[in-house]
Amino acid sequence: MPTSQDMTTDLDAGLLDALQHQVAVFARRAEQTRLGGVGQVRNSMDRAAYLLLNRLDQEGPMGVKALAAGMGIDSSTVTRQVAPLVDTGLVKRTSHPEDGRAVVLQLSPRGQARLEEVRSSRRELMAQVTDGWSPEERESFCTLLTRFNTALSARQTGLPAEATEASPTS
Repeated sequence: MPTSQDMTTDLDAGLLDALQHQVAVFARRAEQTRLGGVGQVRNSMDRAAYLLLNRLDQEGPMGVKALAAGMGIDSSTVTRQVAPLVDTGLVKRTSHPEDGRAVVLQLSPRGQARLEEVRSSRRELMAQVTDGWSPEERESFCTLLTRFNTALSARQTGLPAEATEASPTS
């Protein structure tokens, strides 16, 4: 079985260097802008809040453990990240319908409106950044980026890539 070193040697080292550099530049630029979008809502929602709200919107109400598992993070991290979202009225904490002791998190109407505002701004940013790209190029980039994120997630969790299928909400 080839080792990691063998695989690196077999692949074009120059291409891998360029890839890792472009990923680093992408991460830096994404953090600088937080992919915040355009207009007044630019930079107004941090990455953790966006991903949590997006997951609740896509998957519906769920408990902290399910939310953490779906996002590949620790429950304590979710609890810490959700607290300000509850405080600002973007997320509601309710009792589980079958087990009143358990807490269920759900997107509030205010959270839904805020999420849509940020999504709209981010869609506009993506349209501006990819202006001049064909629909096929946009689709190809999205497919490759999803594949890349899936591979990173699989590496982090130790599960096969098929089991860690990256979704738009991850």
